[in-house]
Amino acid sequence: MQSDSKSVWLAAVAVAAVIASTLGAGAEPAPVPQFSVEKCYGVAAAKQNDCQTATHSCAGEAKESHDPASWIYVPTGTCTKIAGGSLKRS
Repeated sequence: MQSDSKSVWLAAVAVAAVIASTLGAGAEPAPVPQFSVEKCYGVAAAKQNDCQTATHSCAGEAKESHDPASWIYVPTGTCTKIAGGSLKRS
């Protein structure tokens, strides 16, 4: 029975860590990934963009999915392979 309570405790600690990390995150630019990237416009889900547009100031503030002005970082050479992806702002 001790291993079950230990598993529950570890799960609770993991959930608390995730919640704490999201509470401390404010609206700011997303960090540039550690791989070669390009900005891909028109593919970000609502509130999943990586930085500002003319209508909002930072990451995670896109109001709608697939906004042609919002972008996300993707590995270089990937954007044009994604449906609706564009290397240029529309």
